[in-house]
Amino acid sequence: MHQTTPLNSSSSCLTHQSSPASGPSTSGCPVQHTSAPKGCPVEHASTTGLNPLNQMPSLPQTPLDPHSQSVPLPTDRTLSSIPRGMEGGKTRTWEYPSPQQFYNALVRKGWETPTEHVETMVDIHNFLNERAWNEVLRWEMRVAQFVVYSISPGDEQPHLARFKGRPGEMSPKARLWMFMGWLLPTRFNSEPPFDRHDWIVRRPRTGEEVRYVIDYYSAPPTPDGDPVFALDVRPALDNFGSVRERVSVGMNDIWETMRERGWGNNRS
Repeated sequence: MHQTTPLNSSSSCLTHQSSPASGPSTSGCPVQHTSAPKGCPVEHASTTGLNPLNQMPSLPQTPLDPHSQSVPLPTDRTLSSIPRGMEGGKTRTWEYPSPQQFYNALVRKGWETPTEHVETMVDIHNFLNERAWNEVLRWEMRVAQFVVYSISPGDEQPHLARFKGRPGEMSPKARLWMFMGWLLPTRFNSEPPFDRHDWIVRRPRTGEEVRYVIDYYSAPPTPDGDPVFALDVRPALDNFGSVRERVSVGMNDIWETMRERGWGNNRS
């Protein structure tokens, strides 16, 4: 399932086929679309090096090299809408890195980035993760039709238990799309995803943990020049339940396409 997401300069709202969504205001995307980005600079191997207070990698809030950083960057962190579990009867959400932390991660990886672009990059990073979580919830709502649990107010909802960035590891589905792009270049895009995340989502009502694979793609910009991203979010084929969900959604998409084209309708 692909979610195409343009970053529309007419909106400053931070909200992976559905209707396009507006993203953070930007006067020029710092992500280079001529060559695929190397993935998210923030280390997402979330099993080690976590700050226990916010469940995010421990990144300093001060410049790694004050002499090389041209302007100061904000150190405020933004709370996401992505739940990470219940604590003290309240739902806790994941916290995004501050622009200063994000820039420090870029410096550590040796990625040269103008300091004035960092805040826009953080907005894009946060925006894409919010969209990815929305797609995860769409899958989870479908799953609720097959398993004995519900997503309703008052219940502990599915949450992101842990995650890992895997930008150097292409998923089997991404490899398939690249092969199709080579085989049928006029119908399929042969560009690889610029990033990949694996998210482990826990379903508290059943205790089950499900791995989701998220491939992040750069797409052609809008006529106005706004950058566009496509997210492919789906449960990994780790068990029969996930296979069933993927097949069911795939068949529904096929039937929907057939209905839109009028196949099967009686014509006089």
